[in-house]
Amino acid sequence: MRLIRVMCSGRVDLEFILRAFSNGQDGVFIGGCKLDECNYVTQGNYDAFAVVKICKKIMERIGLNPKRLRLEFMSGADGGLLAEATNDFVKEVKTLGPLGDDEGLDKDELNFRLEAARKLVPYIKLVERERLRIPVKTKEAYERFFSSDKFDRLFEELIGEQLAISQIVFQLKKSPRSTGELAETLGLSPSEVSRYMSRSSRQGFVKYDEGEKRYAIA
Repeated sequence: MRLIRVMCSGRVDLEFILRAFSNGQDGVFIGGCKLDECNYVTQGNYDAFAVVKICKKIMERIGLNPKRLRLEFMSGADGGLLAEATNDFVKEVKTLGPLGDDEGLDKDELNFRLEAARKLVPYIKLVERERLRIPVKTKEAYERFFSSDKFDRLFEELIGEQLAISQIVFQLKKSPRSTGELAETLGLSPSEVSRYMSRSSRQGFVKYDEGEKRYAIA
């Protein structure tokens, strides 16, 4: 694993995490100040909290084990806690094995799924700011929201469907695929694929070839 140091955990961007996995890192550990004890007036550790929660959902959606990403809050005096937390995380990642092994994904499929997610980072940051931002920065408010059905519903509506469409488009760039082939490759149901394809067709991203009985890039 690689250590990347920044001044504040609030500066940890979603792109940084996904890029680390794309570069072959088996796990990503983020350490931040204790909540409500930020060294800066921005309370950036709450931003890190949100980024990690969203990234874990993205990882689940693209088939990566979310245990490969961990966020711990501690003070500058907690050297022993930092050592304990990082050692525990390293042990857990070693148990999971190289990225992709625990998930049953080969290198090409892994890179494909990560790249599809990375392409959406600007969009995800926009919807996070407009629809997933919590007005009051308290531990209780953040834990309540990110463990709620409302967050799950908004994630699927705003991000989950876009992730699926992005993966489908990436697959179709390789070659035309049928609904069944896309469903099998992406681990989706045929009805889910049909719904996403209908939306993609209306947006002009894909088209259906009646002769081949397959979808292709428009």
